[in-house]
Amino acid sequence: MGELVEGDDGLPAEDVGPWAIEKYNYLCRYVDISRGARGKFIGPGKAGATYLDLFCGPGRAKVRNGEFTDAGCVAAWRKSVAGGAPFSQVFIADIDEVRLNAAAERLKQAGAPVTAFHGPALQTVESILKRLDPYGLHFAFLDPFSLGVLDFRIFQKLAKRKRMDILVHLSKMDLQRNLGRNLAADVSAFDAFAPGWKDAIDAAQGQQGIRVELINYWKTLVKNLGIAASAEMKLLKGEKDQHLYWLLLVASHTLAHRIWNTAANDDGQRRLF
Repeated sequence: MGELVEGDDGLPAEDVGPWAIEKYNYLCRYVDISRGARGKFIGPGKAGATYLDLFCGPGRAKVRNGEFTDAGCVAAWRKSVAGGAPFSQVFIADIDEVRLNAAAERLKQAGAPVTAFHGPALQTVESILKRLDPYGLHFAFLDPFSLGVLDFRIFQKLAKRKRMDILVHLSKMDLQRNLGRNLAADVSAFDAFAPGWKDAIDAAQGQQGIRVELINYWKTLVKNLGIAASAEMKLLKGEKDQHLYWLLLVASHTLAHRIWNTAANDDGQRRLF
């Protein structure tokens, strides 16, 4: 997690690199383009359209040597309002209580119907799922700081909801930097991310091949849940062109994947149609 600094609104904000702006932009593009589908679930007597964020952070960021900007859950909520199809409920969670409280306060000030849960994602996802209407439309944003905390059991639980679209941050840098350590460890940080991975890949090949096989194996695990990881994996890079992380969608519905394919590319909504 990035360092906390005082925000321009008096609440804690997270110090981030300029590449984070691109991540928030893709999140907001998906929220905006999906407003038509979301609108069908909003209104009296309808099941609702919810937003979930299990690693919510403080909801505002200070770009290094730059300006403050809405982040994650706050950016997504404001975009849903601006598009005329605001989420009917917003559920946020974080293991860091300071970050969680800051995000909750910002969302309340922005008029969001927010409920906050303090704790690790594997625990809070259970509490949130109990609040979700099984007939609603649900969108989860999973933006952890490492692959090790992206426990596969989170996907197993989220997949129990019929209409659950998940935008996921996969840390490519974590995969590259820590692969050697995880290959040698008896208990690996990747065990929770992709259970059984050591038995599923050829560890005798080069590291590039191992990384590819690991991600493909994780995609297979996801597919076995009845949901699918998008072919479109948006690679975000740092200021020196270093590879940082991928954004991709996990969902069961074709329309959700079409929306993400549009959001992840720069040629506009015509790709959707």
